[in-house]
Amino acid sequence: MTAPQRRPWLVTGAGGMLARDVLDHLAAAGRPAVAATRADLDVTDPEAVRAALAAHRPSVVVNCAAWTAVDAAEEHEARARAVNATGPRLLADACRTTGSVLLQVSTDYVFDGRARTPYPEDAPTAPRSAYGRTKLAGERAVRALLPDTGYVVRTAWLYGTGGRNFVRTVTELERTRPTLDVVNDQWGQPTWTADLAAHLIELGGRALAGTAPAGVYHGTSAGATTWFALCREVFRLLGADPDRVRPIIGDRFPRPAPRPAYSALAHDRWRAAGMSPLPHWRTALTEAFPTLLRQKAEKPACDPCP
Repeated sequence: MTAPQRRPWLVTGAGGMLARDVLDHLAAAGRPAVAATRADLDVTDPEAVRAALAAHRPSVVVNCAAWTAVDAAEEHEARARAVNATGPRLLADACRTTGSVLLQVSTDYVFDGRARTPYPEDAPTAPRSAYGRTKLAGERAVRALLPDTGYVVRTAWLYGTGGRNFVRTVTELERTRPTLDVVNDQWGQPTWTADLAAHLIELGGRALAGTAPAGVYHGTSAGATTWFALCREVFRLLGADPDRVRPIIGDRFPRPAPRPAYSALAHDRWRAAGMSPLPHWRTALTEAFPTLLRQKAEKPACDPCP
């Protein structure tokens, strides 16, 4: 085992849903890891970032810290930019000093959502929201500062056991509402955080081994669906009548930030790293569901996601 592989991984935003799964997978793999919550490490503070990386000298940094309040970013773009753009830039700069690989988690919102086929990794970006603009700025900073050791992994429609998400909300609402009206004109890829976490860890390992080229990867499940069809699938897995879910168009619920009408991502780049893409969203949801239900029974669900 080489010296970089003996060094710990550093996971920022460690209180979030994806970061928790990353840390669980690292522990299961026997890899040492440092969990940095927002209270532990403010990624917008240059001195704090430099000090953290100098102290831990991580082999890999997985940056899960992000401003994810999409609508609030429209009003507070400067604050969102501090976390989503300045934070990755500071981490990338510190990674240059420590020789660390950086895995930057990004989003489908960097695209305009007007495509009709899945966006390849090199498709032109054109964000339509403050959230998308700030995340794209973070991507660009990582790629500029770390051309050989910076990795951008775009994801979308995440669900898991550790935070607010659509799937968990639907399992709660099924018990309390006779019908649900759900948007049927927005297409995306529901992605299980456990699947994405496993891919991030494998990608980091291959980056250390020199077998995964730096650049952009798309970390979403295969296939594509609408929120309406996803909700019906959750009802089916719950043993409930899917016909209780009724389709509506997104215009009925206007929001400050525009939602992409189509944000399915293509996954060709994984082959360059010798890896397979994530599984189909329906397969992943079926596999995840027993875990989601068990966690739901053990702990009260969060408030409905926005």
